[in-house]
Formats: sequence, C-alpha cells, structure tokens
Amino acid sequence: MQYDYIIIGSGFGGSVSALRLSEKGYKVLVIEKGKWYQATDFPKTNWTLSKWLWLPTFRWYGIMKITIFRHVGIVSGTGVGGGSLVYANTLPVPKPAFFNSGSWAGLADWQQELKAYYPRALHMLGAAKNPRFFDGEHALTRLAEDIGQKEHLDATNVAVYFGEPGKVQPDPYFEGKGPERAGCTFCGGCMTGCRHNAKNTLDKNYLYLAQQHGAEILAEHEVVDVRPIGAADGSGGYSVTYQMATRFVKSKTTIQTKGVIFAGGVLGTVSLLLKLKKGSLPRLSDMVGKSVRTNNESLIAVTQLDGSTDQSQGIAIGAILHTDEHSHLELCRYGAGSGAWRMAFLPFVDGPNFPIRFLKMIWEVISHPVQYWKYIRVKDWAKSSSVMLFMQTLNSTVTFTRSWWGGMRTAIVGDEKPTAFIPRAIELARKFEVIMKGKAVAFGLTPLAGIPGTAHILGGAVMGKTTESGVIDQHNHVFGYKNMLVCDGSMISANPGVNPALSITAISERAMDQIPEKATLTTYYHTQESVKR
Repeated sequence: MQYDYIIIGSGFGGSVSALRLSEKGYKVLVIEKGKWYQATDFPKTNWTLSKWLWLPTFRWYGIMKITIFRHVGIVSGTGVGGGSLVYANTLPVPKPAFFNSGSWAGLADWQQELKAYYPRALHMLGAAKNPRFFDGEHALTRLAEDIGQKEHLDATNVAVYFGEPGKVQPDPYFEGKGPERAGCTFCGGCMTGCRHNAKNTLDKNYLYLAQQHGAEILAEHEVVDVRPIGAADGSGGYSVTYQMATRFVKSKTTIQTKGVIFAGGVLGTVSLLLKLKKGSLPRLSDMVGKSVRTNNESLIAVTQLDGSTDQSQGIAIGAILHTDEHSHLELCRYGAGSGAWRMAFLPFVDGPNFPIRFLKMIWEVISHPVQYWKYIRVKDWAKSSSVMLFMQTLNSTVTFTRSWWGGMRTAIVGDEKPTAFIPRAIELARKFEVIMKGKAVAFGLTPLAGIPGTAHILGGAVMGKTTESGVIDQHNHVFGYKNMLVCDGSMISANPGVNPALSITAISERAMDQIPEKATLTTYYHTQESVKR
C-alpha cells in the first residue's frame, strides 16, 4: 500500500485527522480540491472575484463557493484549510440541547464524552476572546438593551492572534514548532482571507504540524472514486482515484491506501458518497444524504444610510447575543471596500409566495424612495453594512439525492422544511434598522424565491445506532466498511445553533483518539492472524 490513510478534504475534520494519524506513525496523504493560498495571495477586497469565489467554469479558484439548491443556498470554503480560510473565526460551544437531540442522541453522553476535546480544540485553534468592540458591536449592544438581553451579550471566542497589531512574532502556540504570526489589525477582512497572518487558519496549526510529522498534502485535486481492493468490506484496503480540479484536461491517477477518511464537507463528502453508493461502495447506508441541516439560519444585511459609523472595523464577528434559549445573533462584517455582496442583494420582504413578495418589494421602494436613493448612493457598502447572522437549535432538514446529470438536488421529507422567513429574525432585523438608521436587504433569492441561505450546512452522513438511522457509528466509522471514517460537517447529527467549526474539530479529535498507534495496530493484526491459524 502507498498510504495508510488518504484523507479527502483539508477542513476542520480532515486537518485534525492528518495531524493525529501522522503523529501515530501512519503514512498520510491529504487530497484537497482547492488551491494552496499564502497570506499575500488573498484578495484585498471581494471585488477580486477570481480569488474570492470558486467558479471553475470562469477559471475562478477562490476560497468561497456559493451553491444554490431548490430549498437552500449554501456558502462554503475551498482551499488548503477548507472552511477556515473563509469562516468568521468564531468558536462557540453549543448549548446542551445539541448533545441530547438528533440521530446521535443516546449513543453516548456526548456532553461528557467531548468535555476534554473542546478545550483541546480551542487550544489547537488558538482561541481567544475578542478584546475590542467597534461600531458594529456597539450597535449590537444597543439591540441587546432594547430586547432586554444585554446580560446575554458577550465577546466572541475566535481563532485570531491578538498580539501587537501588525507585529510579527515567533510561534505563540506550539513552543516554536508552528509558523510566525502577526497581531490582528482589526481590518475586518477575515472572510475574504486574512492578509496579515493573524487568523489561525488550519494551515497554520493542524496541517502545518502534520507536515512536520510526514503528512503529504496534494492541492488542486479532486477524488472521484474509492473502491475496495479484494474483500467487499474494504479490509484489504482501497484504491482511490483522483483528478486535477483546476485544469480543463482532467487526467486521472489511482493510488492505494489501507484506510480512507471522508472530510470534504457536506457538499464534497455527501456528493461523493451518493455517487459511490451507486457504484463502488454499494454497502453504504441508505441514510446517505438524509438529515441535512441548515442550522436554521437567516442572513439579513442592514445598511446604514447616513455614513455616521464604520461597520468595517474589527474582526469578522466580534460579539454574540443569545436572544433566547434557542437562538443566537451575530453581526458579520467585511473589510473596507469589500462590497461585492451588494450586487446580489434586494429589499428584504417576507411573504408566502413570489407574487406577494414581489409586490411587497415594489411597494417597499415606492413608499421609501428617499431611503433607497440613499442606499444606492452609499459609496462603501462594507463600511455601512452589517450582516445579521441569526441561528437556532430548532430543527429544519432537507435531503440530498443524486440528480440524473450526476450532481445533487434537494428534497423535503416530513415537515421540517427550512424557511427563509424566521419570525424572530425578522423582528430583530426591523429593530436593528432603527438602531442603524438604515434599510434591511437580503440575498436576492430569499425575497424572490423564498430560498434561505446558510454558511453552516450539516449532516448527510450522520451517526446512528445502525444503518437504519445513520451512515457512521458513534466512533465515526462508516457502516459496512473497514478503516473508513467520516470527519467533517456531514457527521454532525443535531442542530448546534452556532458555528459548528469547534464541534467538528472536537468530535474529530475524539475519533482520532480511538485509532491506535501504527505499531500497536500492526501487532494487533498479527495477533489476530495467529489466533486464526
């Protein structure tokens, strides 16, 4: 075998797997579809679309991918480091409801099981409290006061190095074994890629250390097939076929491995598993693609019309407000000049169908002509706008199925359909309009087609007691196959109601902890063979 483990994807779960397995002596290869970005490669603003967006048809190989389905629009990350390149740095621990609901409920006492792994993940990701509030956080504080929840507003725990702004320092996290870091400048550019070496992306911790232990990383390649060698259950290993992801000519290469870890995020892992279930991995559970959660999110931007404050200063998300027992609200910002989202936004209205929403949009503009004239004339959208990210622990699910052309499509099973119009989110947006002296707008497909958006798509390869309820067991092993695991957002089996990055990291740490050292595993196998003889 050429490798002990091939890891498909380099996001939070894939990066954890790469480090922990290489530390245990395994020969590891990480295959990542996206490019390998250095700090100076990131765009100065998101108007540099070719470096910001992943649209291979246009030869754009940026760090953010937007995928639109019938029932949900999804924002995800690409590149070495996966979602850590484009996410807003926040690392919250979910509320207790997360650990006691969904398909993994009852498989373990998850709050206790993960008690040691959340602190480990926080340490590895360099988590620290946001030390400074700017205009955006002050506006959120006013909203918290208005709804009587000021005591539930807190600075975010984020994966950012807050040393002396702009000053380069030796590795502050891993006793000199990690790369140099520079203090955060609070430029607001976290979600277009940190150009100042302050954001603790995975290429600066897990992946960086994994390479020191011999792990290999192959960027700009995409896995297209995983096939058992010999025994149908994969006990004889697997052949993995991959191709170039950033070239028109996609020549294929096949290599062999003893084990495989799917870590390409929901859009990567679930899409590939649905394909493989129809071909080379028929023993996969029928639960593949089911129980996909949107984190019950709402994304509404509020743009200030008088330019009296600068919403672009700070980190991407500097504070979190717990609005009630099920809900959280964060304000997201982009750096000055990053106003590309503006082109995709329309007046925020709600309604049961397109005709009603369309008429509401027309009436909204007609009845507030001065305000919309001012909105059009806003020079720097990022300086004037805050994006309200509202999240809930309440369930809403879709099902991914394989389409006739080979891609994925969504379907609704049961009554838990995600909605673009969450009453509590609308209420908070209208209050925030008053505080900001601005207008609420939303991604165009929300008022036009009623499609909600999410930056935290989860599930599709969830945990279960058997194949009837899950794709993987409580240790992340795929039912029906040996030495095959899933470690990414698709394994998340309940709605966290907050950014799931920390939970993905912690659960993956636990999964890797249960894989023995390579020497121990070899001895175990030899012992088993002797017993058989």
